[in-house]
Amino acid sequence: MLIPRVVAIAAVCLSVGACSLLRPPPPPGQRLAVRSPPVAKPEPPRPVALERFVLKGPNDDVVGYVQRTRIGKHDTLSDVARRFDLGYDEIVLANPGVDPWLPGVGRVVVVPTQFVLPDAPHTGVVVNVAAMRIFYYPPHKAHQPQIVYTHPIGIGRVAWQTPEGTTRIIGKQKHPVWIVPKSILAEHAKDGQPLPPIVPAGPNNPLGNYLFLLGWPGYLIHGTDKPYGVGMRVSHGCMHLYPEDIKAFFKMIPVGTKVTVVNQPDVFGWRNGTIYMQSFHVLKDDKRDWAKDRRQLLVRLLRSSLREARSRRRRPKLLGRIDWRRIIALSRSPRGVPVAITDGTPGVDTIIARAPLVADTVPKGSKWSGVNELSISTQSYDALTGKRVKPKPDTVAPASAP
Repeated sequence: MLIPRVVAIAAVCLSVGACSLLRPPPPPGQRLAVRSPPVAKPEPPRPVALERFVLKGPNDDVVGYVQRTRIGKHDTLSDVARRFDLGYDEIVLANPGVDPWLPGVGRVVVVPTQFVLPDAPHTGVVVNVAAMRIFYYPPHKAHQPQIVYTHPIGIGRVAWQTPEGTTRIIGKQKHPVWIVPKSILAEHAKDGQPLPPIVPAGPNNPLGNYLFLLGWPGYLIHGTDKPYGVGMRVSHGCMHLYPEDIKAFFKMIPVGTKVTVVNQPDVFGWRNGTIYMQSFHVLKDDKRDWAKDRRQLLVRLLRSSLREARSRRRRPKLLGRIDWRRIIALSRSPRGVPVAITDGTPGVDTIIARAPLVADTVPKGSKWSGVNELSISTQSYDALTGKRVKPKPDTVAPASAP
């Protein structure tokens, strides 16, 4: 019959086909290799908040460490900055060529959470306007280690620059009412954005929820209702912090604390006998001629760092010769990442390549809840800085090596 014959032929074909898919038996005495299932890559560890540091001794001027993270869905560089307690300029400076608003999902970016302490006495509040960063050294007894806290700040725009020098905190206020200065009223009226003469306490108050009064009339350290402006030159001379950072400082910094404001685009500091340099862009209204006198200015800053070391009874032993080519290159093309400046030490690219990769999540120990009060946009950035940003279609970054 036809049907049994067809079935028989099909069975033979199936048997032959199945056999052809099998590997030949291994030679006698040899085991058949078994492929292991692919092993999933471990998830990056959760980052740790890097804002409080215990100095190991008088020779310890470099705190924290550089990290890397992957851009998450809907993340901008401003989001990454807030997450890691960095300012806008810090995160952009460390990632040249990366679009701040559309960095690309999955791209690995540098998180510059290592800092060289400013060349100033380690006491009270110290601000480096070039770095847009504030440091606080609480009082401590001689037998206790020195502690330093640091956070990013926003500073005065061009023509409204934040003053340099020394003053003190003369008062503190919670939920302040803003009595708008006449000069600011006139400026906003001219721009077609009139302000009321008095802004009550609340979520729309530019002073935020906490402020410190300084001995300089009209200048404050305060919070903000626009946290994405931290790390930018957007104020009328005051220094403003993220809401969570000013809240923490408000609790710990007493009235009478000394405040020192310096302008150091290139900062030198010591760690384990090695001298490091951290560089930032020179402010546009810096009166020094960096284009003409860069080397002389750098020599002056380096000598000042050595004098400060001696004034604190330190005798750091320099390991290696100073690499002036590296110093000049770092100053001209700053990345905001501390780099050793002696011969034979790793350069900035090597430091970044060795930096640990951490998860794109709020760090452990962070004071921030992870919820943005207001998100940054090209329109709000324009309003803050006066710059124009052309929106781009959404893109996915090329794969980056971890």
